[in-house]
Amino acid sequence: MAFAQLAHVPAPEPGSGPWSANLRRDKGELVLAGHALSDLADAGTPVYLVDEEDMKARARAWVDAMGDGDVYYAGKSFLTPAVASWMLEAGLCIDTASEGELRIALAGGVPGNRIGLHGNSKSDATLRLALEAGIGRIVVDSPGEVDQIAALAAELGTVAPCFVRVTTGVHAGGHEFIATAHEDQKFGLSLATGAAMDVVAAITASPHLEFLGLHSHIGSQILDAEGFAAAARAVMAFAGELSSRGISVPEVDLGGGYGIQYTGLDPKPLSEKDMIAGIRSAIEASCQEAGIPAPRLSIEPGRSISGPAGMTLYRVGATKDVMTDDGVRRYVSVDGGMSDNVRPALYGADYTALLGRDSEAELVPTRVVGMHCESGDIVVKDVALPADVTRGDLILVAATGAYGRSMASNYNMVRRPGVLAVSDTGTAWLVKPETWEDVLGLFPDL
Repeated sequence: MAFAQLAHVPAPEPGSGPWSANLRRDKGELVLAGHALSDLADAGTPVYLVDEEDMKARARAWVDAMGDGDVYYAGKSFLTPAVASWMLEAGLCIDTASEGELRIALAGGVPGNRIGLHGNSKSDATLRLALEAGIGRIVVDSPGEVDQIAALAAELGTVAPCFVRVTTGVHAGGHEFIATAHEDQKFGLSLATGAAMDVVAAITASPHLEFLGLHSHIGSQILDAEGFAAAARAVMAFAGELSSRGISVPEVDLGGGYGIQYTGLDPKPLSEKDMIAGIRSAIEASCQEAGIPAPRLSIEPGRSISGPAGMTLYRVGATKDVMTDDGVRRYVSVDGGMSDNVRPALYGADYTALLGRDSEAELVPTRVVGMHCESGDIVVKDVALPADVTRGDLILVAATGAYGRSMASNYNMVRRPGVLAVSDTGTAWLVKPETWEDVLGLFPDL
């Protein structure tokens, strides 16, 4: 069968695009931080691999770019006690969005005052734990939280540090943003309707709450500073209005959503330095217009730190050629799938992949698919792989460090893979792979 009718989508070679900094080819085989993939696969597949030094370097790059300000690592992208300690050592704080993330950050040795807590439905237990730990900030997301947090703070004899998450009307993703709408969502308090103003006023009126600043989050996978600049202008205009009422805004957090490359076709994101410079420029201009001092800046990158540093290693189970309207496509089935990376099935997210070994065979249009009982269980929709890919081969998928393990499931009763940190000094489990005893132990009748 001829493959020429379908377009080839080549995967970038190591050292470019979405691949981590320490992935190389050595005598044809892919090697991560000095460790051959064939050796790393001895731990079992599928397995998430984390380029430890690459992840730490990406964290340090954000801190260096920020200068005077705070960088909160968004733990929802991928968080373990070890990762929390890496971020702390690199100079970051930790942003959490649940009791579990909060507990992991604390278990990693992060002081409470270096942790922030998000969430649109925070339980009393979560808030009590946060206050007892001396949390650095609680991001208020709805009017009812004001009384809820104040009551718990009064009970514990403390004052709760509060930010207010505002809905600016700006939504960003990729290179486009819309400066209207997006009021109809579960997060934040509207600037347009006055809901944000009411909540700030309620916080400042409570003896058990301290108003520390404003928070904005405008989207995900953002590759330039334009959307952030538009949001900054809206937030600082609101800060000017608060100032006219005698309420100062010490800090502004413009959230996360900083994008990465997932394939060789994705545009390169703005550098950390240029992103921060663009945001600061918009804030300073807005503050001059409003006649108020510039607040302290904080941000919450997650994906841009953990994403490219992580990869998923699979073993091929079966291959077959399928005739399409445009020609023949090779299907390569692997031993994982939507249970370890749900983003392609959930969002239509694109990824790329490389064959672990060297091959002189022609590249053919390939779809890498999972082993689950779903036709939408796609790992990599379109990639050019060698025609001689066969059962037992290793396939490495790029940029799965963010939201891979964090969103993993036991669908079809598979075991969730472990996460292996890889460095030039060795390997170590960040998350142990699940065993059958772990899975079966959840059932009380066994």
